[in-house]
Amino acid sequence: MIEDNWPVLLPALATVVIAIISRRPIASLLAGTIIGLVLLDPAEALSNFSATLLAVMMDETIAWVIIVCGLMGSLIVLLMRAGAVDAFSAALATKAEGRKTALLYTWLLGLVVFIDDYLNALAVGASMRKVTDRFRVSREMLAYVVDSTAAPICVLMPVSTWAVFYASLFVDAGFAESGQGMALYISAIPYMVYPIIAVLLVPLVALGVVPVFGPMKKAERRAASQTKPDAVTTEADSLEASPSIRLYHFLLPLLTLIGVTLWYDLDVQIGVIVAVAATILLFGAQRVMPWGEMFDAVLAGLKMMLPALTIVVMAFVFKEVNDRLGLPNFVIDHVAPLMTPLLFPVVTFLTMALVSFATGSSWGVFAIAVPIILPLAETVGVSIPLAIGALLSASAFGSHACFYSDATVLAAEGSGCDVINHALTQFPYAILAALASCVGLTLLAAA
Repeated sequence: MIEDNWPVLLPALATVVIAIISRRPIASLLAGTIIGLVLLDPAEALSNFSATLLAVMMDETIAWVIIVCGLMGSLIVLLMRAGAVDAFSAALATKAEGRKTALLYTWLLGLVVFIDDYLNALAVGASMRKVTDRFRVSREMLAYVVDSTAAPICVLMPVSTWAVFYASLFVDAGFAESGQGMALYISAIPYMVYPIIAVLLVPLVALGVVPVFGPMKKAERRAASQTKPDAVTTEADSLEASPSIRLYHFLLPLLTLIGVTLWYDLDVQIGVIVAVAATILLFGAQRVMPWGEMFDAVLAGLKMMLPALTIVVMAFVFKEVNDRLGLPNFVIDHVAPLMTPLLFPVVTFLTMALVSFATGSSWGVFAIAVPIILPLAETVGVSIPLAIGALLSASAFGSHACFYSDATVLAAEGSGCDVINHALTQFPYAILAALASCVGLTLLAAA
């Protein structure tokens, strides 16, 4: 940690500015990381970068992300190459009467796939993009709907990886007895204002109650004037479909993924491994695809996910550097004097939302914040469920709004949209939800 505190803000500010100007998330994260390492120790910046990158790559969480996201890419390519996604899209397209219903179906599918935000972001986007393309919905709008039902809906569901993670944090921090962390988490769900508003805002946008505005308006106009989507072309988009495919060829792998994940206590890694294996066996037994082509599809899916995984890895490196600089503690220490019973929830939300947005971390930063914020809430006289609601709202905002967060990157990848285009078009809606959340948290504190 550096002694002169204010420079700890520079890496985060530089990263956001460079991302907006260059539209290259990897370059912006690399620049912010280098600035942070120079601030820590200019003479050892290169050595520390190498050591940090190696440490991140050896981290169990990163290994999990690479396995899960890589195999999710493999599953998506298998389903697309076989034409299973086309079968699903065709079935929905017969029911969708226009862009509004197409977006509402996307939203509803996102509500169903609530186990994990990675699974949600990749599966829903890949499943629905041909349906929305048919009605000339921009890929940016699709990515916004998908992203808004990724982290926000997972936060609100006690049967999700988010709930399991935070419930364990509450036990570790001493605010819940062993085995009671989930009960405390559930008690805080009504106070998780941001994810509630973010999820409910989507149908309002889809139905036109909330008008399309900002960069999204330009993207929608562009899509309406084109015969083909102006989108990122992925390996999966170019694959040919088999005429013998049926709807169950899509539903069975997805249900296997969800069912196995639930059976193994929300272990998405086991779920996706079993789903890929079951899909290969199903397609092979029915001769939907030759065995060799299926294994080629698995490799193609891994290749498809490399750009997204690179961004995620660099975001973890960037987060490590910010932790060494002391960014989370710096921000918390400077806003602690502002805490009063009325202001505590909204100040906590704004502070931790800023930290989460700046670092791209929705879990790691909060492992630091929970042992600080919750005791402070007790001291000020704010209920613990309300304080947790403010923290989880901030965490959901960071995942939803950050230009280089894992959920943002994967929602863009699943929807076939450029990451920065998705981030910039979604950001005004995230800010709108955040402003409404500030009002809601203030009202809850006053009640």
